[in-house]
Amino acid sequence: MTLRATVRPYRPQDRDALYDICVRTAHDGGDSRHIYPDPELMPSIFAAPYAVLEPELAFVVDDGERAVGYVVGTADTATFVKRYRTEWLPTLLERYPEPEPDREPSTPTEVMVGLMHRPERMLVAELERYPAHLHIDLLPSHQRMGHGRELMDALFGALRSAGVPAVHLGMVTANTAARAFYDRLGFHEIPVADPGPLSYLGHSTH
Repeated sequence: MTLRATVRPYRPQDRDALYDICVRTAHDGGDSRHIYPDPELMPSIFAAPYAVLEPELAFVVDDGERAVGYVVGTADTATFVKRYRTEWLPTLLERYPEPEPDREPSTPTEVMVGLMHRPERMLVAELERYPAHLHIDLLPSHQRMGHGRELMDALFGALRSAGVPAVHLGMVTANTAARAFYDRLGFHEIPVADPGPLSYLGHSTH
């Protein structure tokens, strides 16, 4: 008999699984290792800083052996950006030095390192009414089983308890499967003047 995977709070022992899940889902929901060969790169931007800085807002799906999905977030994007710059980014400088300001990135890795060093890109005026934001990823083997909704419920409950009224996320517009998932959960699009390759979606925590 196979036990059903369950949602629980993130633990520091989940670090390796968190990184692995991020890497395997970082390319429009699919495996990113052929694009970003450094397995630390994408998790260092999109997963680990949240789990380290706000572990109370990190939850995983546990299949009985390891984490196979996660949601991470911040209750206040502006505060997170400040903490990312002062507390998290210094831990990355040896592995990922800041790019030269006038040099155009020439590889996908260089593009992401540039993003890593510009946390202020998360401050978008149109998103101010949605102070929290999140990242959610599930291994393909555990998608379409209700775990994504369970992860969102856990995060929304924690945000409500912290008095946070609304949350946003940025997703690659081309990832239509992810958009369908967010639509089913009741997210709505937030118009942003210059969204680039992203769509911004919002949701009340209530």
